[in-house]
Amino acid sequence: MPPVMIVTDSSAYLPSELVASHPIRVIPLTLNWDGQAFRDGVDIGATEFYTRLSQSRTIPTTSQISAGEISKTLQELLAAGYDVLFLPISSGISSTFQTAFGAISNFPKGHVTILDTKLVSMALGFQVLAAARAAAAGASLSKCTQVAQKTYGQIGVYFSVDTLKFLAAGGRINSAKRLLGTALNIKPVLTICEGKIELVGSVRTSRKAIESMLNLVEGGIDGRAPVRVSVFHALARETAEQVSETARLRFSPVECILSEISPVVGTHVGPGTVAIAYQAGG
Repeated sequence: MPPVMIVTDSSAYLPSELVASHPIRVIPLTLNWDGQAFRDGVDIGATEFYTRLSQSRTIPTTSQISAGEISKTLQELLAAGYDVLFLPISSGISSTFQTAFGAISNFPKGHVTILDTKLVSMALGFQVLAAARAAAAGASLSKCTQVAQKTYGQIGVYFSVDTLKFLAAGGRINSAKRLLGTALNIKPVLTICEGKIELVGSVRTSRKAIESMLNLVEGGIDGRAPVRVSVFHALARETAEQVSETARLRFSPVECILSEISPVVGTHVGPGTVAIAYQAGG
């Protein structure tokens, strides 16, 4: 039985030490900014990106992974003896899934599988890690796929943006559209529902937004164990560290990951965004 490699894209933005210690391959998405192309997390990192974005008069655009790059990665992994499970960013946010689905049709059946994860950022990261841990333990491609599918039902994510400017510019605001034009100090609390960004509620301050997210996470966990939590941010490390410590004390997770929001995702949410993802249940 061939070993399995889990392939994802840079939107997950898993910490590099976790990628290095698991059978995970990351393909970078692309940012296009002022005439230059940047590979997400390769040519430009999160801190550099958000610092520049906060001072820039222009907003970058993002590009999906090309079919050629996907095919090249799959060819390399299959030639090395791996079966591949591809877990890309949600199809409701990016066209990467559709492109990858087409590319994979050119490869031998039974050796490459793709799922529409309907996830992004560390919510996707938890699904990738669950599948990668199964792969590391010797699970087959079919079993790794089953693990990823089961894990989807254990995952939730909430986030609050500092401004709706970037969501509006990227056209990914969905049910939060009604907040546009409201008071500037409104802080929306959003989630990823069926692969799309949706509004959960809105509050007046960042502090209340964080309280709301923590309460929503507690409701989502609903007493299930074990619990894994990730707090991730866009140029808001101090706040994220505080939220992470609160999450540790409140939820007693077996794993608590502090991470950043990838530049490609950050293009659509902007600096100051704070998010919490969780996985609950075994």
